[in-house]
Amino acid sequence: MVRLLVTYMEQLSRPQGAALSCPDSAVSVAKEGPGAKDYLQLYQSVGMPLQWDGRLRMPRAELLAFLRSSSTALYILRHGGRSVGLCEFEGVGERDVELKHFGLIPEVQGRRLGPYLLDWSLRSIWNHRPDRVWLHTDTYDHPKAKATYERIGFSVYAEAMEEFPD
Repeated sequence: MVRLLVTYMEQLSRPQGAALSCPDSAVSVAKEGPGAKDYLQLYQSVGMPLQWDGRLRMPRAELLAFLRSSSTALYILRHGGRSVGLCEFEGVGERDVELKHFGLIPEVQGRRLGPYLLDWSLRSIWNHRPDRVWLHTDTYDHPKAKATYERIGFSVYAEAMEEFPD
């Protein structure tokens, strides 16, 4: 088992001010409904350095149900048509929406594409009128994750040391 500091954060209203502008003309973001193969390929490309594995271990039927669910929203960042980022929400249409996964493939990090994807996706999710959007981040996540979330309007509501399988 490994012990990690887990930080729970919430956003209680839509991002304020003007939407972030796209830093690259070859970039687009859209809500998509990828098939299992394409989704898992992107999930693994983004999540491997962050040790994401939950979706990889899901039984196929459960994964397909998740992907088809009306309470799931997947926003995909594309660069030149290639999927390079993911912003995944669960609980869409409910009072509390969880930002479950967010990240970029390593080769496009550091170009301000992550904040753009996050801002675009959150503004879309707030159109569903949740009471809050929440997330958790931990010490395995990107070193700038917490600061990025805070800049876009999330605040910490709890922290805890938690144990996870090694």
